[in-house]
Amino acid sequence: MLIDEELWQDIPLIHFYNEEMNECSPVLIFLHGFTSAKEHNLHYAYQLVKKGVRVILPDALLHGDRCEGLSEEKMNLQFWNIVLNSIHEVGELYNEIRSRFQPKKLGIAGTSMGGITTCGCLKKYDWIDAAGICMGAPGYNVFADYQLVEFEKAGIPLPLSDEQIEQIHTALSEYDISKTPERLNNRPVIFWHGKRDVTVPMENAVHFYEQARPYYQQPEHLQLIIDENQGHRVNREGMLKVTDFLAKHLTEDETFVF
Repeated sequence: MLIDEELWQDIPLIHFYNEEMNECSPVLIFLHGFTSAKEHNLHYAYQLVKKGVRVILPDALLHGDRCEGLSEEKMNLQFWNIVLNSIHEVGELYNEIRSRFQPKKLGIAGTSMGGITTCGCLKKYDWIDAAGICMGAPGYNVFADYQLVEFEKAGIPLPLSDEQIEQIHTALSEYDISKTPERLNNRPVIFWHGKRDVTVPMENAVHFYEQARPYYQQPEHLQLIIDENQGHRVNREGMLKVTDFLAKHLTEDETFVF
């Protein structure tokens, strides 16, 4: 296996692949969580590369090699800006991938903030062939409200006016796939969540899963795994199930029903 640290469109990333791959090998973009970094998800990439999927792991804005040493308070204020910026940068990475390779399929996945970003990408980009969402929240507006309540409970000051909060909600609505679950368009998507997660409660993902299920002609393409004992952390079993699902749908030729 080969690991290269590269810079695409000013985005620092890890390119994980093996010598057996060619320009047609499937590619997956893997997005890390809040206050994490690209190299913290190499175990996901390892499993995917082993199964024939090239993996690109970028650093999000203000994270990893792009860290600016902001305080926790300032980082919290930047959360949704980071998410929306990452959605935009996924489009830039897609263009770079297309200029370098000719993959037969393209996927996207992420944990926590990366899973949340993946949800927005599914709404924006039709080119995504499969997705994995670990500890994500498809309902952006609902989760934003939850965050505000939790910050207030924790005594974390958020200097936002009602007008600014409304502006955030307006911006998030454009990428809130819970408002248009049909946008999944029968694409293979797997959700993983810990039942004890209080950082990103599972109810957001469960509600969306129930919303989206009726739109699937192939029910096996939409999966939800709830681990009864886990909090805001994906265990090895969950990681393997998600990577197996993604590898299966990115490496196999499938006939889609529309």
